[in-house]
Amino acid sequence: MVTILGTHTVIPKEETPKGLLWLSDNDQLWRWSHTPSIYVYNPKQNNNTVVDVNVLVERMRDSLSEILVHYYPLAGRLSWTDGGRLELDCNAKGVLLLEAESKKSMAEYGDFTPNEPSIKELIPAVDYSRQINELPLFLAQVTKFHGGDGGFAVGILFSHPLGDGLAAIRFINSWAKLTRGAKLDPSELPFLDRTVLKPTGPLTQPRFDHPEFKPLPLILGRTDNIEEQKKKTTFALLKLTPEHVQKLKKNANANNPSPRPYSRFEIISAHIWRCACKARNLEENQPTVVKFNVDIRNRLNPPLPQNYFGNALGPTVTPTCYAKEITTQPISYASQKIREAVNKVSNHEFVKSQMHYVAGFENRWDLIRTPYLEKGEYRADVPFFGNPNIILGSWMSMPFYEADFGLGKPFYFGPGGVCPYDRGVIALMPDEDGDNGYGVVVYMHFQVDHMKDFIKYFWEDI
Repeated sequence: MVTILGTHTVIPKEETPKGLLWLSDNDQLWRWSHTPSIYVYNPKQNNNTVVDVNVLVERMRDSLSEILVHYYPLAGRLSWTDGGRLELDCNAKGVLLLEAESKKSMAEYGDFTPNEPSIKELIPAVDYSRQINELPLFLAQVTKFHGGDGGFAVGILFSHPLGDGLAAIRFINSWAKLTRGAKLDPSELPFLDRTVLKPTGPLTQPRFDHPEFKPLPLILGRTDNIEEQKKKTTFALLKLTPEHVQKLKKNANANNPSPRPYSRFEIISAHIWRCACKARNLEENQPTVVKFNVDIRNRLNPPLPQNYFGNALGPTVTPTCYAKEITTQPISYASQKIREAVNKVSNHEFVKSQMHYVAGFENRWDLIRTPYLEKGEYRADVPFFGNPNIILGSWMSMPFYEADFGLGKPFYFGPGGVCPYDRGVIALMPDEDGDNGYGVVVYMHFQVDHMKDFIKYFWEDI
């Protein structure tokens, strides 16, 4: 059980610009709720002295107030326009920082994966029945574990319309850097002008077909995916050592028709796709695809500033394949299909066409966002990414282990909730032996009925 000891509304330390901030079409694509995540720290493991929770929270509160001067949009509030778009009022109403203590020791929380119901008490709670303009856009909860180990959890809620995963991680890392007494470099300050993603000139007919925004394949014989939406999902944390990754690379590149080796993301995504098709025992002629987002900061011409704060994701989808092709062909086959999807979003003209396509969504935004599943609502007219398909995410470039608040680096970082549809997230993980570079961790959300078989194939097929 966790007791909340204090709730602090934190506003920017200095006067910040006020007024409405335009949110790009890319910001409009995602659920309007918050993305939960959790960091876990063991100062003793990092040879740090035990930290007093009151001192820690005071430092974090002061540095949060300081960092909000640069990230002042996070201290604002969202609202709806008449056309169904989100807009941001930069009104400096502030963010929330909660101070808490648990009656459980760090060990009693197990591996901190979101399957454990008690993990929810380490994440701030939000009442989504309130008006959207009353909801803070960023919340953090600092929880001290029971016992003398000095362990802490920092649970985070970050509003998705304000930024993608990379934007969120950079904000948290900058906050952590200030907390431990360091100064920010000019290159670490955010670029806030989202109009750089505004289509220029009159909207034109998209030059590409854009299947990434169209309905995905259904289970054969079905007319909608309502039955799949209702199925429960669970979570598994799968850790690939550097040796596992090398073995998958060797297998995939043995049949690679290109001189350019497949990337870790392409290979591990293909591996997940194959295992998912096998675990679901799909019909041989069942159509299936993988959908994922690609960071477009470097894929535009000119490229976005590297410190762009906002959503800069280009959705993409593989060519439609049959389950038999994915499960019986060498892993290079699925890897190539993943590469084809990546290559589409590497084309500036494709991304530009995508921006014009999305701009045509006016008055249809409720059909794009997907918070309905989290509230137990099931709709056939909105996107669903689960069986027979899968959605993947890459956190390969996200330096979340740099979030040192003066407690040392976190020994665990992960999602704070179970996704309501099949989803795999691929991230780098420091090798536990410290000598072999980085391994890869897969945060896997999958239907309860199929997870056991998925894990079996995940290890057998390496």
